Amino acid sequence: MTTDDTYPTLDLALRVGELLLSSGAGAADVSVQMQNVCIACGLRGVSASVTFTELQLTHQQSPEDPGMIQVRNVTQREIDYEDLTRVDWLVRDLVSGRIDRDEARSQLAQLVSSGHERSRKVVTVGWGVMGLGIGLLLGATPVVIAAAFFGSMGIDIIQRYLGRRRLPMFYQQVAGGLFATMLAVVVIATGLSDNPSRIVSAGIILLLAGMSYMGAVQDALTGFPLTAAARSLEATLQTAGAIAGVSGGLTIATAIGIKLVNLTPGASAYPPWPQMALGGAISAGAFAFASYAPARALLPTALLGMVSATAFIAGYHAGLGVSWPAATAAIIVGLVSYTIASRIKVPTLVLVVAGVVPLLPGLSVYRGLAHLSAGQSDGLVELINASVVLLALAAGVIFGEYVAQPLRREGRRLEQRLSGPRLVGPLTVRSVRRRKRDKA
Repeated sequence: MTTDDTYPTLDLALRVGELLLSSGAGAADVSVQMQNVCIACGLRGVSASVTFTELQLTHQQSPEDPGMIQVRNVTQREIDYEDLTRVDWLVRDLVSGRIDRDEARSQLAQLVSSGHERSRKVVTVGWGVMGLGIGLLLGATPVVIAAAFFGSMGIDIIQRYLGRRRLPMFYQQVAGGLFATMLAVVVIATGLSDNPSRIVSAGIILLLAGMSYMGAVQDALTGFPLTAAARSLEATLQTAGAIAGVSGGLTIATAIGIKLVNLTPGASAYPPWPQMALGGAISAGAFAFASYAPARALLPTALLGMVSATAFIAGYHAGLGVSWPAATAAIIVGLVSYTIASRIKVPTLVLVVAGVVPLLPGLSVYRGLAHLSAGQSDGLVELINASVVLLALAAGVIFGEYVAQPLRREGRRLEQRLSGPRLVGPLTVRSVRRRKRDKA
């Protein structure tokens, strides 16, 4: 391949990697899919480097030639499963030979310039429904569940408004925490409820970075410790912003003469299993909807959320603690997601993430940091417990994928079977083209 062909190939791979990383894919998947794009275009021996904010591809045609390096920064981050799905299938078409490099570049440019079919107002309602589902998971009363519904929509509107003005995420979190606390103040002042803890806990659920922490654990498990550390730092700052916002809201409430007694932000309790299952289904399906997942994926994600929540609460009531039920539920999600994703033609990541959303320990992380900021040593215990649950979820999902993917590839050697898992895109170019030859 000539130099004139090398740079367009590297550029296409970097643009694919940028969309995958910014849409929620893990570092391991991004690295492999960039290399798959290069190999599919006839460029071998490419080295990929993925960090939290930068992608780099390096190619050296021969030991005598200088290496070609292309770098692309990743600045915009928003979970977007519509773009993720479209890029996933673009890579699959390129790898299988259905399209060439130039056509892939054209389709990618069209993908980037086009908007979403789902309007922003409808997505905001989706976040509200997710808040409603989380309220059910917390065992809240109807008033608290309604507050969670409207609070989640209000937080989404506020963060969108501030995001358009390029205000850093930390300040968006502060504003969201302030809004959730003032909503609790209004509810308490009007006498609709006397449980401010549940109102604040349900209201700030969208601000809690459980998803970011899980992504960090996943990156650490798959060999990207620097990216994992960066994700953890970002998630910690986001949670700290929510804590600052809640603290500011309490200060304002005291100043205007409204005292929220017995307030413990982050308070929660597990409800009976029917309510837990319903809350899991609603929160998982609403999360997928608000993250622009294709419509065909909404029912499967809701069912996965119900299954994971039911498996967790069954293990919890059986006296297994928290971490083992979480791991068991995650393994089930990982096992089932791979098969379902191939049938409804979406990346496995869409089903996996939505399926474990009901189990993310965002409130535990919040409680831990809040207690530590107040000088209480039990905050460290909360953080350790949350870390154990996050590790259990990430490890369980990945293990489930390791088991599920070989079952779909019968007759392969053991070392080939353990070459995954991939939550986005094909496993390798070679495996896709081998299956295509076998069918022919």
